[in-house]
Amino acid sequence: MSTDHIEAFARLYTAAWCSQSAARVAECYEPSGSLTINGGEPSVGRTAIEAAAQNFMTAFPDLVVQMDGLDFADGRVIYRWTLIGRNTGPGGTGNAVRISGQEEWTLSPDGLIARSEGSFDPADYERQLQQNVTPAAD
Repeated sequence: MSTDHIEAFARLYTAAWCSQSAARVAECYEPSGSLTINGGEPSVGRTAIEAAAQNFMTAFPDLVVQMDGLDFADGRVIYRWTLIGRNTGPGGTGNAVRISGQEEWTLSPDGLIARSEGSFDPADYERQLQQNVTPAAD
């Protein structure tokens, strides 16, 4: 798979996260694909991945994900991102969050995500949820 194809796919994936459609995010994965966040229990299959994405979209109704870049190493793709939003979903704190992280993808021959291992700093995320931190301007 070409670098151009992977970059186009990463832009599509970013747009899916910004769409407020968790189903669009799940469509970027193989039907039996998996998403693991910070070493937690993997979400396996599109239904579970859709639910995981929906959790973020519900917590952050104004969610924006920016693609910060792609790295390629040993047949893997590292998708670097920044999540920006205000935690105004049900039970939210109302505070602004700006957190950066990455996903390490294993892509299928069809060019979809077979496995994603995502990570971000959970302590920084929690601190921002509890304190009113204004996201930095771009």
